[in-house]
Amino acid sequence: MTKSELIDAIAGRGELTKARAELVVNCVFDAMTQALQRNEGIEIRGFGSFTVRPYKPYSGRNPRTGQPVPVPAKRLPFFKVGKELKELVNASRAYAISGDDDDDDDDDDDSEDE
Repeated sequence: MTKSELIDAIAGRGELTKARAELVVNCVFDAMTQALQRNEGIEIRGFGSFTVRPYKPYSGRNPRTGQPVPVPAKRLPFFKVGKELKELVNASRAYAISGDDDDDDDDDDDSEDE
């Protein structure tokens, strides 16, 4: 789901105009971004929590040249899924757990062509 699809879904469910729904979505995202910038956690019960994790500097490698490259310290947002969301997603068995079943059919078709 993209941001515009989220706006459309909120506009449809909440009987809001798309402009008003866009304002709501942008306000929520802005508030979340500002909280993370202040190193505050965000907890949405049943959905999950956002925190900021600090990472120490380290020496990486350029994949093309193999030369060492210094990677500076950084802080990155981290999402931990909530129990209820995890259970809801796990309970929906509309999609295969281990890969796409259609890929197996394609392999069989290729072997018949040879």
